[in-house]
Amino acid sequence: MRGRGLVLLLGLVGVSIAFDKGVWTLPVGWDPWRPLAVEDPLTPVTRWKLGRLQGDREACLAVLARAPEAALSYVPLDDHTPVAGCPLENVVRLERAGVAFGSSFVATCPLAVAWLRYEHHRLQPAARALFGQPVAAVEHYGSFACRNIYGREQGRRSQHATAEALDVAAYRLDDGRRIELRRDWGDDDAAGAFLRRAREGACDVFGTVLGPDYNAAHADHFHLAMGGYRVCR
Repeated sequence: MRGRGLVLLLGLVGVSIAFDKGVWTLPVGWDPWRPLAVEDPLTPVTRWKLGRLQGDREACLAVLARAPEAALSYVPLDDHTPVAGCPLENVVRLERAGVAFGSSFVATCPLAVAWLRYEHHRLQPAARALFGQPVAAVEHYGSFACRNIYGREQGRRSQHATAEALDVAAYRLDDGRRIELRRDWGDDDAAGAFLRRAREGACDVFGTVLGPDYNAAHADHFHLAMGGYRVCR
């Protein structure tokens, strides 16, 4: 089904193909055969390629190796089962991206790539547009947690159980200013505008984005996840 959708998509964007020196080439971001790069434009094709990295560890690690963020620090991890019932596959420990983190965390490699793309294309541009400076650090509530959704005894597993989700609580700007979801969400000032842009930009990259507008359980953080139903709230 996904393959058919991609073929249809390429047919629809055929009018965007550029002629360069006698050779037809697809624009960067629309070429399904070009290896994904963090800096590639956000398109339906790059979203599709990001999803394919879930089953291709070597290709995913290659994307991280080519990432432009000089400060990026991560450690590839072997597949393992840290808690019975929650095996982890194709994971890394992300220590630092373009931003510093309050603590390192285990994430699937595609989640780490998605975070870098979020930073590059949406988060940092929003911060520079509103504050004239980048985000320097991010505070989070973690990624991996072997549990069902909302910690219920019954029900389906949370995306955290496979390290495919990260809960972001606050952003700290380069000058030290801290923008916190619990305090600043819904405000009419620059901090509130930044958080709205941060949420909307995340929806362009991640499969599921939940925040304070979703329910009380997300009043203090953004839930940024790879899979699940496409939700942006």
